[in-house]
Amino acid sequence: MDFKLLEQEALSILNKEELTIDQRMELVCQLLQEKVAHYDWVGFYFKNGEKPELKLSAYAGEPTEHTIIPFGKGICGQVAESNQNFVVPDVQAQDNYISCNINVKSEVVIPLFVNGENIGQIDIDSNTANAFNQADERFLEKINAAVADILMRNKA
Repeated sequence: MDFKLLEQEALSILNKEELTIDQRMELVCQLLQEKVAHYDWVGFYFKNGEKPELKLSAYAGEPTEHTIIPFGKGICGQVAESNQNFVVPDVQAQDNYISCNINVKSEVVIPLFVNGENIGQIDIDSNTANAFNQADERFLEKINAAVADILMRNKA
């Protein structure tokens, strides 16, 4: 997978100012899910106001009932508290895991920071065990940085 090229495609989408931020993020989710074979579900979760929970925003893949995730619950909820990347090679080996789909075998969650604050995350599920490596992490960190930049620019 040529993450460099895919990053450029994602940046092109994120910079389409004629689209809303939500539309851009949804298109990025679709792009990643379509172009990366082991990205079976791609979504963004964000802090839900002042509540200690995450709310699902844009996503691509099977619909999920997990549209609200309390901090500390599941991989996403743990990342909301730890502020650290979380790669899960085998979801069945995780104690604190929320299953969205019985076919999911591995997951990666990367926090999204704006001005040093963890405001959300990108969550990727794969139907392949041990699907994610450092290249995925670095790539997703760059996607999150680009999303953070768009969010900051649109707040100004």
